[in-house]
Amino acid sequence: MQRKQLMSNPEGRLLAGLVGLKLDPALAEPLLRYLGELVLWNKAYNLTAVRDPVEMVTRHLLDSLTVLPHVSGRVADIGTGAGLPGLPLAIANPALHVTLLDSGGKKTRFLRHVQRVMALPNVEVVEARAEAWTSAQPFDFVVSRAFGPLEDFLLNSAKFMGPHGRWLAMKGKLDAKELASLPAGYVLEETMALQVPGLHEDRHLLKIRRART
Repeated sequence: MQRKQLMSNPEGRLLAGLVGLKLDPALAEPLLRYLGELVLWNKAYNLTAVRDPVEMVTRHLLDSLTVLPHVSGRVADIGTGAGLPGLPLAIANPALHVTLLDSGGKKTRFLRHVQRVMALPNVEVVEARAEAWTSAQPFDFVVSRAFGPLEDFLLNSAKFMGPHGRWLAMKGKLDAKELASLPAGYVLEETMALQVPGLHEDRHLLKIRRART
């Protein structure tokens, strides 16, 4: 009963998930601050269809944090929405420089608010469509949870990817047809099954690079 009660509240679910991901439990405090802002703003701005804070922990925070071992340096999160996965990654690793890119004004207002109230100097918020935006510095990784078809994800962000960078596409069930139809010049380097604590659904991470010439 005690474990059941623990897992039925956001803090308990998050602490258990951080342990499962072998991450510092001290991350719970800033992550819960972000969650609190998300719950509050979601009431007016409809930033996510997930309403239950406990489910937000699993489906948003822990899901995002499964990518943490696979990123470093400069990271662009395109189509970030409510800041996922970029904000949890930036909170968990201050050494990352994370650019959150989204074309929705309500979403970027929320992201700038979180950046300000949580004092996150390693976060940059950009209101723009990926295909219309350029960056002064290239990125080491471009990541997305919900950008759309792989082809769009790759081609719309190619201009700000570094020469040795990697695209990381977060997916649920894999679509063999989509994987087989990567645009010319791109290679699926690795497919990884992600284990999100408390989530009994398929989650995968696709690592993609430019083809070597």
